[in-house]
Amino acid sequence: MSADTDPLSPEYAAKVAEGYTFKGESITIGALVQGEQATESAQIRLPLKMMNRHGLVAGATGTGKTRTLQGLAESLSDAGVPVFVTDIKGDLSGMAVEGEPKDFIDERAADIGQEWAPKAYPLEFYALGGIGKGVPLRTTVTDFGPLLMAKVLGLTDVQESAMGLIFHWADTNGLALLDLKDLRAVIQFLNSDEGKPELKDIGGVSSATAGVLLREISNLQAQGADDFFGEPAFDTMDLLKTAPDGRGIISCLELPDLQDRPHLFSTFIMWLLADLFADLPEVGDPDKPRLVFFFDEAHLLFTDASKDFLTQVTQTVRLIRSKGVGVFFVTQTPKDVPADVLGQLGSRVQHALRAFTPDDATAMKATARTFPHSPYDLEEVLTTMGIGEAAVTVLSDKGAPTPVAWTRLCAPRGSMDPAPDGVIDDVVKASPQAAAYGEVLDRESAYEKLAEKAAARSEAVEAAEQEAAEQAEKKADAPKARSTRREKSVVEKVVTSQPVKTFARQAGREVGRQILRSVFGVLKR
Repeated sequence: MSADTDPLSPEYAAKVAEGYTFKGESITIGALVQGEQATESAQIRLPLKMMNRHGLVAGATGTGKTRTLQGLAESLSDAGVPVFVTDIKGDLSGMAVEGEPKDFIDERAADIGQEWAPKAYPLEFYALGGIGKGVPLRTTVTDFGPLLMAKVLGLTDVQESAMGLIFHWADTNGLALLDLKDLRAVIQFLNSDEGKPELKDIGGVSSATAGVLLREISNLQAQGADDFFGEPAFDTMDLLKTAPDGRGIISCLELPDLQDRPHLFSTFIMWLLADLFADLPEVGDPDKPRLVFFFDEAHLLFTDASKDFLTQVTQTVRLIRSKGVGVFFVTQTPKDVPADVLGQLGSRVQHALRAFTPDDATAMKATARTFPHSPYDLEEVLTTMGIGEAAVTVLSDKGAPTPVAWTRLCAPRGSMDPAPDGVIDDVVKASPQAAAYGEVLDRESAYEKLAEKAAARSEAVEAAEQEAAEQAEKKADAPKARSTRREKSVVEKVVTSQPVKTFARQAGREVGRQILRSVFGVLKR
């Protein structure tokens, strides 16, 4: 073994130090580990310019993934980059509070050469639909789109196609689907005798499929989904903000009940990313990203996903980098992420794995094979790294993978405990977002418009029946004359009557502008 291929040699330390030195701005995440000690001269950095090439933070439970996520978010904020994080257990809320000096933090900082000091960070707290603490984060069903809605409802490919037709009809007719009762109303209308002809030219929706869709919507509502869909709809541009001192604001989405509705939460978060993709202009490769998006418990996004959904995820991850947005998936093993998505992730921070079962051992081997060639026995390294240590490789500023480095990671500066409720309440009350999104709106939408049409049609039919009855009565009183013309039936008289014709013309004039959609079928503004 040559000196520069021995991971414990000074030569390898020099190779790592050179590989993680970049021309532009970067953030430091730790130092190379050699033996029991870290090598302070070999600092491990991530170039800001390449953060929009995405990344993966993986590792077994209890190995330090959440603290790695926190440290990355804090460093990006210090660099002026806005950050979005999902807070599954409430642990990340502590970034709003200064961390407390502790012996183990001091020891780690001295070992890796970190100049540690306690620091609080600018946070915005959000809660899906207002469930939990934070500014309510909602969107409309129209904005959400058919593909993401199908994922939430757990639909089959056939049912997903039917959902696409329903959204298409609503879009074409300018019917806003603001909440789930609007979607339910449209499905019921299109499955009625009056509505079925509307989809005749594009395939239609069977009664059986409509019934399944309505049942699944009811199940979704039983999970509290009515809180998530409605107005005011969240503007994802509000995630791209910096504090007055120039630090990036960390938008922290609290997810206290994730275990009760994992598909809804994970898909809703994917909507945020898709909406950003639809709204942001192209910027190419900026010196630092506009936003870095951390998707914790990422495996929930891909579980039971349809082929079309996975295709859209891959497309979004591949293309959104040109909008200046970086995406980091946080999960237990790389196998939780589909290969087409994994291939788009330029940075890797792999914490320790546990091999208790044959499946675990297989996953370990697969994880080791995803790293560039290195002098490490990665299967051994992945089982022996300590808490707060990881095998790291990133894309350099030239686009080439850096040497694999066993890294002891920096300690976060914010508190590693959940923030006190009073702190979160104060942050939310002081936020300008609370005024913008705090109160629920319920304006006229598809439900009200279809109800009005149904009422108008009922009145028109009643008037036509009255007119037909009056004409029949007059005819009965008039002298009979021979005629070769066939007598109209009562139904024909109603349908061709002036009130019904007037109603039909008015309904036709109510067709609005067609709604345009982007990836995942989300609304394109």
